[in-house]
Amino acid sequence: MRRAAKVDENQSEIVAAFRQLGCSVTDTSMVGQGFTDIVVGFKGAHGPVTVLVEIKDGAKPPSARKLTGAQKIWHREFQGAKAIVESVEQVAELVNSYRRGRK
Repeated sequence: MRRAAKVDENQSEIVAAFRQLGCSVTDTSMVGQGFTDIVVGFKGAHGPVTVLVEIKDGAKPPSARKLTGAQKIWHREFQGAKAIVESVEQVAELVNSYRRGRK
């Protein structure tokens, strides 16, 4: 039997920040095996953007924000758009960078 996924305390705040910026968000935290917490979609400068986002709690000490072993493997091997965010400010930076033309 698989354990319930552990969700960072700031996940609802991060999801709300993405949605306030007009993004669609799907919670994937229950997938496990190193997969990201959420999938985010929005309109970027070059068309639709999908970014797989790992959420870490920026209020915790750095040692508690590290990627797990499975997450490190997934991040190393996944070739698509991915990001790690720890704060609402990082959410805005991420979305705005794609809207300005980051590919």
